[in-house]
Amino acid sequence: MADDVLAAIRDLAPALRERAAEAESLRRVPDTSVKELEDTGFFQLLQPRAFGGRAADPVLFHTAVKEIAKACGSTGWVASVVGVHPWHVALFDPRAQHEVWGQDPKTRIASSYAPTGKATAEGGGFRLSGRWHFSSGCDHAQWALLGCLVTDGEGKPVDMRTFLIPRAAYRVDDVWDTVGLRATGSNDIVVEDVFVPDHRALSFGPVTALDVPGHELNPEPLYRLPYAGVFTTTISTPIVGIAEGAFDAYTEATRQRIRVSYGQKVAEDPFAQVRIARAASDIDASWLQLTRNMGAMYALAERGETIPMELRTRTRRDQVLATERCVAAIDLLMENSGGNAMRTGPGPVQRAWRDAHTGRGHAANDPERALVMYGQCALGIDIHDTMA
Repeated sequence: MADDVLAAIRDLAPALRERAAEAESLRRVPDTSVKELEDTGFFQLLQPRAFGGRAADPVLFHTAVKEIAKACGSTGWVASVVGVHPWHVALFDPRAQHEVWGQDPKTRIASSYAPTGKATAEGGGFRLSGRWHFSSGCDHAQWALLGCLVTDGEGKPVDMRTFLIPRAAYRVDDVWDTVGLRATGSNDIVVEDVFVPDHRALSFGPVTALDVPGHELNPEPLYRLPYAGVFTTTISTPIVGIAEGAFDAYTEATRQRIRVSYGQKVAEDPFAQVRIARAASDIDASWLQLTRNMGAMYALAERGETIPMELRTRTRRDQVLATERCVAAIDLLMENSGGNAMRTGPGPVQRAWRDAHTGRGHAANDPERALVMYGQCALGIDIHDTMA
């Protein structure tokens, strides 16, 4: 049962919370935290059973991510991003999966999916070069998934693929120095003229169509879910966890806080109470919608049924709005936290505020694009978008 992983994560949460300031100082998740997460079995939750994984219900995975992010936003972000990559690798040709996990089933994978590099076809594979940004947790990974447009001899794009390459084939440039999510170590990955065999280059077309070579080896329903729903929920879930952590820290501090200007306990201020109620409702609504949609897709996959576009676009709609609501909820709390909350230092509400706003900037949290897709689908307009 994968529930034991969730119980272990909850036991580990206090230690992750205590290391949050240290993680910010390091600008990466401490090795100790990664090792402890590994020991819980967390990184194997979405890994196929063929390689010692759990192939677990994705709602359980996202629940574990939320608990981690509630303790430390950056650690939750890295755990979510690195933790979802086994799901993606499970879609690749079985030969690629054996290369990643054959010798060590605990191998971790980083990513950078924005197509900022250059790939051209070459006998039996592709020639890859470029610089990829924002690879969260890459210091803790031995492989990387890199998105890239494949061009023809005239430089025209002919395909969009994800390339899977080992650590020896790329370098990491330490460039991540930000106000929020400071400990994610989201550095650049640089590739210089590397050959990638065809079996380690997966086109987005089959992924979107839910018809990939990895199904030959991994029959579990987990791997019949749409890429966009899985990955974008993976980006919003840490922000929900960050918001829950901020809410808990705010209410705990507010019970003791005095607003000197009014000579009043903040806990007795009805306006503060209204903010608490609004923030709590928005955080709850966000989580309920995320888990409802992921649960509905997984249930269809378990029954071998088609996941309709209506559900796929609804998942994207609710995912971007979950991020939006949780950022707004933290803003409500931060605005009522007083001047002391703005002091430099390890304040948990301030850190959550910085982390959530930084995470909001991720491309997966672009609300207009996702909402347009949902609106078009609701109106019966045919859509063909890999982000659904």
